[in-house]
Amino acid sequence: MPPSVSLTVVGSINLDLVARCERLPQPGETVTDATFERFPGGKGANQAVAAARLGASVRMIGAVGDDPFADEALAGIRAAGVEHDLAHSDEATGVALIYVDAGGETEIVVAPGANAAVTSPGQSENLLCQLEIPVETVAAAARSTTGFFALNAAPSKPVPVEVLGRADLVVVNRYELDALPEAPRLTALTLGAEGAVLLEDGEEVARAVPPRVDAVDGTAAGDAFTACMVVSLLEGRDREEALRRSCAAGALAASRLGAQPSLPTAQEIDDILRA
Repeated sequence: MPPSVSLTVVGSINLDLVARCERLPQPGETVTDATFERFPGGKGANQAVAAARLGASVRMIGAVGDDPFADEALAGIRAAGVEHDLAHSDEATGVALIYVDAGGETEIVVAPGANAAVTSPGQSENLLCQLEIPVETVAAAARSTTGFFALNAAPSKPVPVEVLGRADLVVVNRYELDALPEAPRLTALTLGAEGAVLLEDGEEVARAVPPRVDAVDGTAAGDAFTACMVVSLLEGRDREEALRRSCAAGALAASRLGAQPSLPTAQEIDDILRA
């Protein structure tokens, strides 16, 4: 069956270096007996892979360095069949240092490296951005979009008012919402295990809770939620259904290890919602 929607994702590409430990360290503390793994990641690449697994035709705009990490970081988007248009930077490929505890809670530090070289793709009909790339690039992408523009305003940083004004959808958590200079027209506010709320001009218009899962790694749960919300709206689903499916996507991602390996398909979302 041909893809139902087309989407351009402008965003970060990282290699995730993941240490799993019983509990997260306190400041100044060393925690040992951890395990270590590497996964392709980055908010942009995660959301591109997630959208492709949901059936969208996806083009990824990003940047990597000329270093051994680049091929590892690109493995996920290549495997998912995501078309990619990449800049190559003198800076190293972006890296995320991730701690995950036994309950799936995370601490993440990102060294963006080559992601600073991401540029606007030119005119695109439907576009999704995040904030692991320069805000100037996000603003240029917003201006170039001819159709639907979505912003995952994460990680939290100052966002120009004109970008929010152009956005058809903004996805944030509580902290990221508080950092925005004004309320977006349509906001998907993620609440972790409590689910999510859809706000129109700051007023609640829908609410959903996720299916119950055993959380093991929340690294890409927000990326799964964001991609599913965007794809669902582009598919023409109503807002309540889009929010419910997005909560299910985030829950499924949190129940699996790794960023991109955890991202669900549309069939998996259908199955867990029917269970």
